[in-house]
Amino acid sequence: MKTTLSVAMMCAVALLSFSTPSMAKNTRISDEQIKERLIQESISTYSGNCPCPYNSARNGSKCGKRSAWSRAGGYTPICYKDEVTQKMIDDWRMKNGNT
Repeated sequence: MKTTLSVAMMCAVALLSFSTPSMAKNTRISDEQIKERLIQESISTYSGNCPCPYNSARNGSKCGKRSAWSRAGGYTPICYKDEVTQKMIDDWRMKNGNT
């Protein structure tokens, strides 16, 4: 009886260890989470110090109007959730296999 129970427990643990990663891949990420990721990706591609108004400059002050987002021309990072369109979210889902 103990052997049967032990074998059953081992099988259950093995099954869970194999099914958990595949279940995680199928978890749908919310639109809000994708917006945050798109913003972070956009900011991380900016080579300067002040991509967005709310970021800090080297001296510790807020970037404000000195930010790339605030200046006309050049690179314009995505800094706010309301700038992320549904198409951008859909494109991200297709690219990352999260449909």
